[in-house]
Amino acid sequence: MNEIAPKPGIKGIVKKLSDVRETSLLMIIILCAVILTFTNEFFFTTANLQTVLGSISINGILTIGMIVVMITGGLDLSVGSVMCMSMAFAAQAILSGVPPLLACLIGIAASALSGLLIGLVVTKLKLSHFIVTLCFMGIYRGVVYVMTAGKSISLVSTLKDMPKLAFLGSGYIGSYIPFTFVIFALLAVAADLYARRSTRMRKLYYTGSNELAAGHSGINTDRVKIGACVACSTLAGVAGIIYMSKYSGVSTSAGTGLEMTALSAAVIGGVSMNGGKGTVAGGLLGLLFIVLIQDAMNLFSVQAFWQDLIRYVIVLLAVILDVVQETARKKKNS
Repeated sequence: MNEIAPKPGIKGIVKKLSDVRETSLLMIIILCAVILTFTNEFFFTTANLQTVLGSISINGILTIGMIVVMITGGLDLSVGSVMCMSMAFAAQAILSGVPPLLACLIGIAASALSGLLIGLVVTKLKLSHFIVTLCFMGIYRGVVYVMTAGKSISLVSTLKDMPKLAFLGSGYIGSYIPFTFVIFALLAVAADLYARRSTRMRKLYYTGSNELAAGHSGINTDRVKIGACVACSTLAGVAGIIYMSKYSGVSTSAGTGLEMTALSAAVIGGVSMNGGKGTVAGGLLGLLFIVLIQDAMNLFSVQAFWQDLIRYVIVLLAVILDVVQETARKKKNS
């Protein structure tokens, strides 16, 4: 007769939850939010919370794409430039008389093709994601400068006749929740559920964990990597369209530095730089932590150069923590 395994007690459940990176990070975020609520009267206000949600939206979409690529063992430093290129294509199409929906699809398609090109160069020439995407970061930014002659594109007057497109980036649900956040939330939930339940997503983890073994098991690792690059760039294109709508135009410097925000968020959220480890939920919690810290520094009027220092110190500590945890896990399994 088989014995029924005892149910885990409260201590066991708490210990299990404490071992999850997302749980620890969530508790830290809640603690920070509580402290800010009692130390700054402007934190828990409608205007500030809307600012926080708006900051999460565009960066969050970029972060989802970065997480997908990092799980395969790569990274994409070109997402900021791809985002800017997407909105440049869309804006030029709109000014040329192309219907708004088609113009937006043109911008997103251009981003998807850019990701395909990156993926092909990485896989067929066997080059590292770092070098390839670093080069394409400059190439795609150069494409934007060529398309715009180095000048910003204004769509302020144009968007007045396109209320649906304007609502995409500036609208609110119930006068409180930015519509951009609704789009991001839907993408985040869909991406997290897909990552946890999809067989295709498991191929990304297998490829990132051990590419050679994944290849021997029948997985087309090149196709997996290319798919990840296309997904990342496509999401960057979506973020670009939202950015264009939100700010009523295209700045040639738009997206600069956002690749580091996405990368930092992923690392803080437990996505391994070596691939094969991490979740969408964890990476987005990492982004929420970054946005919360950034918001706190703004509320307390911390000077800009201190903000950069603090932000990158936090990222460095997250990387060190990831290495320590990985080393401890290997010793435990050996």
